This record gives sequence, structure tokens and C-alpha cells, in this order.
Amino acid sequence: MTIMNITLHNKTAIVTGAATGIGRAIAIMLADAGATVIVNHLNRAREAEQVVQIITSKGGHAHAVEADVTNAHQVRQMVASCGQIDILVNNAGVIAEKPFLEITEADWDHVINSDLKSVFLCSQAVLSEMAKRDNGIIVNISSDLAYLGREDYSSYCAAKAGVIGLTRSLAREFAPHIRINAVAPGPVNTAMMTTEYMSEECIEKEKDIPYQRFAEPDEIATTVLFLVSDYARFYCGQVLGPNGGSVMP
Repeated sequence: MTIMNITLHNKTAIVTGAATGIGRAIAIMLADAGATVIVNHLNRAREAEQVVQIITSKGGHAHAVEADVTNAHQVRQMVASCGQIDILVNNAGVIAEKPFLEITEADWDHVINSDLKSVFLCSQAVLSEMAKRDNGIIVNISSDLAYLGREDYSSYCAAKAGVIGLTRSLAREFAPHIRINAVAPGPVNTAMMTTEYMSEECIEKEKDIPYQRFAEPDEIATTVLFLVSDYARFYCGQVLGPNGGSVMP
């Protein structure tokens, strides 16, 4: 299904962390619009192949590529193996709940590397070629917590705020030919929003928004689809917030 008559035929998109959750929804939606999608994952081969099968069963084109997006060498290898990249969606990331005074340096590095360094590495890897062509689109996934903050989530909030700062800096540096924007979702109904990753108390706090529910991954994917489409060609360094009213700037 295409949405808003958006077509991405003859475009190749990398979606990082695309085996599950928001990334999965983004990968499927971009493929539905005609893009060839690189389904990036790390240690999620079964889930990534399921995403590929969903896309190909509808006549779309997709390939699963395993790469650790916190590792510069693996990122460069992934990008080199994909040919011309027209769209990059930096979605991969982790969340960690721990009081600030209990965070170890390893804890901090894990979140910052997964959520922010990965955006730097993947963006740098594709921008070198995009800049030569004067053409390309990058969408970075941040979070409403970049604005709100949240006790016991300082590393995640810091990383996601960094994603917004990096997005705006790159948008200025590479405009007008390369379009770079971000999406800062509110709480989303994914594996991250479970007691495996978050306390019940924090999950209840996340529900305390005007819409009184979590978003579905497709509701975030539609925002990404808009930003990579020609409808958003005058968007530069913007942060769109499908957040159910958690943030009202």
C-alpha cells in the first residue's frame, strides 16, 4: 500500500535496527512505496528475514544485512555492499533504566554508542557519496525524552538529545541538496515498552499523555515516509513529533 500517493521507486533505503519494532514498520512501509530496502540488524537474523519475506511476498524488494552500527568498519562494509544509497533511516538504538549514580562507564558507553555514535557512523558513511551526487535523504529517530528528560534514563535522554543536535548541524552543513530531518516519537508499542526494558512505574508514567495510549509502530513509520517523500522537500533540520501530546513545543 502506498500512502498519500508517495512513490519511492528506483530508490534504495537503509533502515538500521529494522528487524523489529519501529524499524520493522519503517522498512515495510518504505518498501510498500516502492523502495528497495536494506533491513539492517544485529543478531536478529530470523526476525530480519521475516521482514524481508513480508516485503517480497507483496512484490517488493529487500535484503537483510547484519552489521553492528556502532562499529565503523562494519558500517562501511554494509554501505559499500548496498550500492547507491538514496535514503538512510537511523533507527537502531537501545534503552536502559538505571539511577544516574549507579550508571557505570560501560553502561553509558553502550547507550551512547548504540543511540548516537551509530547515527554519526552511518550518516558519515552515506554522506560521502550523497555529497558527490548532491542528492540524498536522512531521517534520524530521536525521542520525546530528548525534550522531557526522565529520571533513571539519563543516558538515553542524553543520546536522543544528541541525535537532534546532530540532525540540525548536518542539515545546515549539507543543505540544500541533501535533506536531513528527525522524528521524535512518544511512547510506542514495541518490545522496548515492556517490563523487560522498563519498570512498571516508568511505563505508567509514559501513558500519562493526552492520548492516553502508546503509538503503534505504523504511526511513526508514516511520519518517516512523509519526510523521505517529495511532500517534505522544504523540510530542513526539523524534528517531527508523533507523540500523542507528550511534548507541545
